[in-house]
Amino acid sequence: MNTGTHNAIEDPRNEKVKILINDELFERKDAKISVFDSGYLVGDGVWEGIRLHKGKYPFLDDHLSRLWQASKVVGIDLPFDMVGLKKKIQQVVDVNEMEDDVHIRIMITRGIKKTPSQDPRLTISGPNLVIIAEHKKASAETMKNGITLFTSTFRRGSPDYLDPRLNCHSKLHEVQALMQALEAGADEALMLDIHGFVATCNATNFFMVKNGEVWTSTGQYCMNGITRGKVIHICHENNIPIHQKNFSLYDTYGADEAFVTGTFGGLTPVIRIDGKQIGEGSRGELTKSLQKLYHQLIESEIEK
Repeated sequence: MNTGTHNAIEDPRNEKVKILINDELFERKDAKISVFDSGYLVGDGVWEGIRLHKGKYPFLDDHLSRLWQASKVVGIDLPFDMVGLKKKIQQVVDVNEMEDDVHIRIMITRGIKKTPSQDPRLTISGPNLVIIAEHKKASAETMKNGITLFTSTFRRGSPDYLDPRLNCHSKLHEVQALMQALEAGADEALMLDIHGFVATCNATNFFMVKNGEVWTSTGQYCMNGITRGKVIHICHENNIPIHQKNFSLYDTYGADEAFVTGTFGGLTPVIRIDGKQIGEGSRGELTKSLQKLYHQLIESEIEK
């Protein structure tokens, strides 16, 4: 059974969800896109994952700002504005009669190519937009009992060839890291930067706790996670010492607690890294407190 940060409770309603492709809704079984799509051919696209919580979208503007930045970086000219995309998201939610515990994936590719090629000049359509909304509730057991990590030999790269902050479709590097972790018997991969410092995980951001202080990477070699940023904000607001700094596996193995962050799972405890127990081998008290504070932040966001 999957025990990673995307471990969700099975929901039979997902077999019937309708999916938006550009401006048309399809049944799940009929939702298809051309084999000449840029995303399929060369991973040429960007994406975002957001949550629907009690009828609201926590931190939606943060996510869409990151999506627009990513689109600008890779040179995809979006044919709609943020208001227009919000309406499309709501359309998908409404047609599926969704209200709570929903995960929404927004994917944008450069478009259809006339022939298999990297060359963007061979694109013969506008960008393709896909929105998939599913009933997905994070496993409470995973959020309580935690996950295990294995340090991959695949490094998070330098920003001069593929900036780690870019949320793009080209995820093979992270998949390779995760495959190593799975083969080693862990749930997910811990990844180092080009200098050997702890950077991030294959799909989440990494934090450790030492002597009541929270440590995370400098942010130069990891996804600029929305949840990561919110946890840093929570620490500042609640006078919890937080450091964005370089640290190595030497420090990590000696951590009192560790956890990872992501839009879907929120804060997930880490109980073992490379076979070494972290702290007491269970969810730590500061991790538990930060989970509660993060939930409160979401509730306050909804009330706005």
